[in-house]
Amino acid sequence: MLIHIGLILIENEMKRILIILMAVIQLLCPAGCCRWDEAAVRSDESPVIFPDYKDVTVPYNIAPLNFMIEGADRLQARFILDGKSSLDVIGKDGIVDIPEKEWTGLLEQAKGAKLTVEVSMWNDEHPDGVAFKPFEVNVSGNKIDAWVAYRLIEPGYEGWRQLGLYQRNLESFEETAIVTNKDATTTCLNCHHFPAYSSESMMFHARGANGGTILYHNGELSKIDFKSIGPKKNTTYPAWHPEGRFIAFSANTTHQVFYGEGRQPVEVFDTASDLLLYDIGTGEVLTDPRFLTEQALETFPAWSPDGRYLYFSSYQAPQLPVYFSDSMNYDLLRVSFDSSSRTFGEKIDTLYNAEVQGGSASHPRVSADGRYLLYTWSQYGTFPVWHREADLQMIDLETMAPVDVSVWNDAEEADSYHSWSSDGRWVVYGSRRLDGRFTRLFIAHLDGSGVPCKPFLLPQKDPRHNAWRFKSFNVPEFIDGKVELPKEAGNLFYSEE
Repeated sequence: MLIHIGLILIENEMKRILIILMAVIQLLCPAGCCRWDEAAVRSDESPVIFPDYKDVTVPYNIAPLNFMIEGADRLQARFILDGKSSLDVIGKDGIVDIPEKEWTGLLEQAKGAKLTVEVSMWNDEHPDGVAFKPFEVNVSGNKIDAWVAYRLIEPGYEGWRQLGLYQRNLESFEETAIVTNKDATTTCLNCHHFPAYSSESMMFHARGANGGTILYHNGELSKIDFKSIGPKKNTTYPAWHPEGRFIAFSANTTHQVFYGEGRQPVEVFDTASDLLLYDIGTGEVLTDPRFLTEQALETFPAWSPDGRYLYFSSYQAPQLPVYFSDSMNYDLLRVSFDSSSRTFGEKIDTLYNAEVQGGSASHPRVSADGRYLLYTWSQYGTFPVWHREADLQMIDLETMAPVDVSVWNDAEEADSYHSWSSDGRWVVYGSRRLDGRFTRLFIAHLDGSGVPCKPFLLPQKDPRHNAWRFKSFNVPEFIDGKVELPKEAGNLFYSEE
């Protein structure tokens, strides 16, 4: 009798637990969202997903490629590796949210292979579901640097209130602030840079009443007022020598003019710009008289990976003073550098001749293996982010022949600032292709044969974040880890004025 009563009690308890589990499942999976269904209709068309991850090449350590389909109520995505279903994801509200742990494991298995992605959708137009034509994602065996640093700022011309330097973990969706102007909203922060991808050292400019160049190096934090030393010029665009001892700067006098008609609202230009070399060890500003003339405007310095050459853009002004015109076309030049004597070589090479080849070249950056020179081309000028025609172009430094990277460019909107990964296989760059106003980050692969692959938009946890965040991503730079800037860094440029 007691055994019978005990069995009844156990049975009732099991029923109670089962009811609780079913209730929890209903809460987690409303309206059958956790049930895998077969779509009634098969389509010969590929799904229109955002971001467009169809046929892209991604690193095996990238964050999940979450995507959405406009107007979808329910989505199913099946990721197939080697003909076998490896990961099934059921999305709701038109969004496929891929679990990070499962995604990381899948990409680890898929190195050097392809993922086939099958997507099905349900909505009012397709109540029984439609299965789209599968697409592929190429998973490269080349790992990408885990972090990228950038500036977040509202697009504008003069004023700003909230801006900052941020960093994003490309292996997840973690984004943190490095430093912001929240305590000094009249201060502009710009031109951040790192030596040889190191997150242990950093520099940036703080513009304002108490501004200067903030330098964090070898655990020490300092502020430099370049207007009070050397030639007393305000420094602008930096390039940190890979050995860590020197920083090359351009010293730009910048202006802007506004157009009365057309889609391009503004033109930013220089009336003067020179090259300077700062020796961190001695605190000296070194100069070369060839790069201090009024006639030549040098800007955008960039070192070769071995530190033996300095690349830069240069414009020879036909008359003084310099005024803006659409004939301001910049060449790409290169000069050797001897770090032991702290001097530049006599010979200056012309790698891109604007007068002969047409257009204007900005933002030269050399790949980590020293093989390729990537730059931004525009019809004229030196501020290509406002030029809708601006594109990335590349030179093979072994053959001096151009490399076709048109797959990285958008036909309608600007593709501008860029940087290379530490292995020379990935490029991150700013593009306005989504709406013509905000600059977002795209990542592209260059394979071992020098063939460029279709780029992809920086993944976000919620794909709508790309449209809802009304800020531009400026000056993306790969770094090898998370920057931990001392908290007192903000005190160096904070001012109550």
